[in-house]
Amino acid sequence: MTEETSQTSPGKPPRQPRTGLTSTGARKASAKSNRSRAREFALQALYQYLVGHNDPTDIDHFTRDLAGFHKADAAHYDALLHGSINEAAELDALILPLLDRKMEEISPIEHAVMWIGVYEFRHCLDVPWRVVLNECIELAKEFGGTDGHKYVNAVLNGLAPTLRSAEVEVDRASGKARA
Repeated sequence: MTEETSQTSPGKPPRQPRTGLTSTGARKASAKSNRSRAREFALQALYQYLVGHNDPTDIDHFTRDLAGFHKADAAHYDALLHGSINEAAELDALILPLLDRKMEEISPIEHAVMWIGVYEFRHCLDVPWRVVLNECIELAKEFGGTDGHKYVNAVLNGLAPTLRSAEVEVDRASGKARA
């Protein structure tokens, strides 16, 4: 079997390389926006907060010293980290009705990703709801458990019509939104 025939099926064009993605489908670091990077750092910091119960100021200082932080949108990172921690009870109150288990049984990664998503739905109105949803799914794929992204998708997709009703309605009317 030649190399060409092992990669293509008869009648199908050869697969094109996917630029900007790793072999697992995750975005390469060079293809990430400053806000995507900010979300990644906020996720790592929120994980420290949820698991280690560390002081938010100490977490913030530690995270800012990590390699690559200078490429992140620091203002967005600040909003996500401190906003999620300050509104943790409110965010959890919105998330909890959509869960099929107790909050304590949710992975801290998925929990933190959902905080980021709900926080952005509520406060980052310049970021379209579908972008928030996609970014959170990508975070859960990259950092979470095997099917954690599906859970994050279900919860955030369930909250979007409540938290971004006008946007979701426009998308539904134009046939873009998932039912």
